[in-house]
Amino acid sequence: MRIFTIILLFLGLNQLMYSQDSKPTISITYSNINQIEVLKKIEASTNYKFYFQEEWFDKTVLISGSFQNKTLDEVLSKIFKDTDLNFFVDKNKIIFTKNSVIYNKYPVKGTTDPRNIQTPVFFQQYDSINKNASNVKDNQIALIGKEQVEETEVEFYTLSGNITDMKDNKPLADVNVKVKNTKISATTDASGFYSLKLPTGINTIEVESLIYKNTSRKIMIYSNGTLDFSIIEKINHLDEVVVKGKNSQNIRTAITGVTTLEAEGLKNIPVVLGERDILKVALTIPGIKTAGEGSSGFSVRGGKEDQNLVLLDNATLYNPTHLFGFFSSINPYTINKVDIYKGGIPTEFGGRLSSVFDITSKNGNVDKITGEGGIGPVTSNLTASIPVVKGKASLLVGGRATYSDWILKSLDDENLKNSKASFYDLFAKYNHKINQNNSVEGTVYYSKDAYNITPDSLYKYSNRLISLKWKHNFSEKTNSELNVTNSEYKFNINYDSANPESFIFKYKIDETQASVKFNTSFNAKHKFTYGIQTKLYKVNPGEMTPNGSSSLIIPIKVDNEKGLESAVYFSDKFQITDKLLLDIGARYSLYAALGESTQKIYQENVPLTPSTVIEERNYGNNEVINTSGGFEPRIGLRYIIDPSFFIKAGFDKNFQYIHLLSNNSTQAPTDTWKLSDLNVKPESGLQYSLGLFKKLDDQDIELSLEGYYKTSKNILDYKVGANIILNQDLETELLQGDGKAYGVEFLLKKPNGKLNGWIGYTYARTFIKLDSKFYDEKVNNGDFFPANFDKPHDLSIVMNYKFTHRYSFSTNFVYQTGRPVTYPIGKYNFNGAEYTLYSDRNKYRIPDYYRLDIGLNIEGNHKIKKLAHSFWNISIYNVLGRNNPYSVFFVTEEGKIKAYKTSIFAVPIPTITYNFKF
Repeated sequence: MRIFTIILLFLGLNQLMYSQDSKPTISITYSNINQIEVLKKIEASTNYKFYFQEEWFDKTVLISGSFQNKTLDEVLSKIFKDTDLNFFVDKNKIIFTKNSVIYNKYPVKGTTDPRNIQTPVFFQQYDSINKNASNVKDNQIALIGKEQVEETEVEFYTLSGNITDMKDNKPLADVNVKVKNTKISATTDASGFYSLKLPTGINTIEVESLIYKNTSRKIMIYSNGTLDFSIIEKINHLDEVVVKGKNSQNIRTAITGVTTLEAEGLKNIPVVLGERDILKVALTIPGIKTAGEGSSGFSVRGGKEDQNLVLLDNATLYNPTHLFGFFSSINPYTINKVDIYKGGIPTEFGGRLSSVFDITSKNGNVDKITGEGGIGPVTSNLTASIPVVKGKASLLVGGRATYSDWILKSLDDENLKNSKASFYDLFAKYNHKINQNNSVEGTVYYSKDAYNITPDSLYKYSNRLISLKWKHNFSEKTNSELNVTNSEYKFNINYDSANPESFIFKYKIDETQASVKFNTSFNAKHKFTYGIQTKLYKVNPGEMTPNGSSSLIIPIKVDNEKGLESAVYFSDKFQITDKLLLDIGARYSLYAALGESTQKIYQENVPLTPSTVIEERNYGNNEVINTSGGFEPRIGLRYIIDPSFFIKAGFDKNFQYIHLLSNNSTQAPTDTWKLSDLNVKPESGLQYSLGLFKKLDDQDIELSLEGYYKTSKNILDYKVGANIILNQDLETELLQGDGKAYGVEFLLKKPNGKLNGWIGYTYARTFIKLDSKFYDEKVNNGDFFPANFDKPHDLSIVMNYKFTHRYSFSTNFVYQTGRPVTYPIGKYNFNGAEYTLYSDRNKYRIPDYYRLDIGLNIEGNHKIKKLAHSFWNISIYNVLGRNNPYSVFFVTEEGKIKAYKTSIFAVPIPTITYNFKF
């Protein structure tokens, strides 16, 4: 750190007091050069000499200008108007100072300002290199803003900045920033940003956190300015908090049903095959379920798989899993956190009925090269962070691959034993803080899976996304965020057999989105969020072509689909009183189905069948086929009964214009998406929620109890025996009906201490009704029946006990009611043929599911100076060896119907995983 003191004593008045008329003038023209180059140009053409530190100047900012016969004061004042640099002219010597002013006469009237001193002395104590270091001594004053010679009547200025983790430059949310000996305070948002209104003069800023070391800094504030903090974790904190239920955010916001998972805390949770998995841990949160092991999809508060919006850096991720759902498709070492909205959904999100999984990736380290990796029994991965522009920009790159064939050969299912599976994913993110008001980020992600169940069939699917973000601060009150994203998901099936039916099947969906969001702190009571967004869907529903010259397959292609979904939104976080907060918002979405397309018109008051088509209408490219949309209100309310007990309530309405087509009970990689059009209506849903939250400070325990009730319309389902692949008349196989779901979720958390973890329990029911005046379009006589994800009881217990700073023991227990299933209950003869008679849909259930996992976690030693820090995880998945059924199916053998069940992991699975950081 360079700290220097310039002492100006006994400056002669003949040196300091030039009259304006006696000052010489200069002429200069410059274009697209930085400020230092301008000063050098003035030096080259005049007798002036400049004295400064180059670190004070932003060399990336290029300026242009022209001055004719202007004094040096006028030229320099114009050039450095928007900076925090001042200058002092002493004949032909020009001395620059950062923030402060050098005075050539005594102040006229006494003040408490440090300028009022007995001798004209200037103290410069600004550390231009390490200004943000948390270990700066308290008695060293940081100078903020630019001091003005003229007196001002402004009493308060705005100090803002960002708080990050010193280790990896990760932004830190929910950190308390306050001014010592005052009531002025603020809390950092999700991007680590804070803003305070400070009185002029000297203030002491204190940064406090339960997880990070507290730090403070004295400042002298002259005008609006910024001060960043980079803080370090407490030595005794070893990532104990895995689930961060956002207790502080729960108090700060009125949104219900919000959970945040921090990726850093996942290492202590025993999961299948030792792989850290943020989405698998999400399944232990009340209200989030899956159909079973090996299922790609998940249900949130009774919603279907397609009703969840999964975002990675604001870009849609259509298939978030690898290897039949066993792994998340995102490298865990590239994830910062995921915000899960299962109750109130903020107005900036839309297009799905049930939930939003907002996954945010890490920013790279802008100061030094760092990395992280892991080696496990099935996968290995490596992530590295590389500074690009010191202190401003970095590149984060990561890759992961599998060698999983051996695990498939150990499964009970004979088909799986002879199969193969592989995957890999690649990730890169560039972030650049251009200046205090502008920053940009760019993310690129690609993943690919390939597997075959039989030797003659090869399945491949891939995700690809690109995300670009520009953040801009218009003022201390208003900031904006511009996002442009593109996502693609595709799969193909390559069937290569000796018979003449070999084929290649392809499917693809592509989505491009642009959005702009603004945040305005209007005043102490109102904070506005508003914006506009639009996305274009392009779907290739499927095409089949012959595989090889000997194939007799006739090429088939279903018409492409296209749709444009747009929305505007506005919300107001209204602090009515200190205890009562209202978050009220509105979103209006509009969807247009676009051509080129051929739409079938069916006869009215008869079932939809190929024989009831009365007209086919052709639409040209980008011609509007039909439009739909509506008003989506969002209301949240929070009332603080006392600092440790508060109540929240919410109401949400959402529309969904895209639907997942799957006639399986679980989501599969080969499921396809269908856009709304003339014959498929958009889905809509309402949700009411109420929650109670209590914190027992003396015992470090947090309790929450939330209830919800949901209704929905136009939920997509299928007729019995529906054919949805390459069907030119797909709408004749579809049914749309009503849904309802309700439940109560209980969560007990102990985030800190030697024993930490949580217990989550949910009682929930989910029903669907498919009714029609036509018998062929009715299911279960048009009555409500349990949906595929109806599992009334769901219990999760996740615990971690720390023996020492290095050794801990973890356990994970899960119990769920078996999901609904349809059983054959008899057989009958008709016209000489024998048929199977099935029960009402989803009348029975498969056996209940339960599983116990255990793990031993071994930290490396905590020496600061070492090449790499390591972490070992030794775990056993399904330690009880429970033979949990994945599916139940029936076959007819020798005239008898026999039932079989398939299990994925019927034996304990031990794993050892090694992780490291450098």
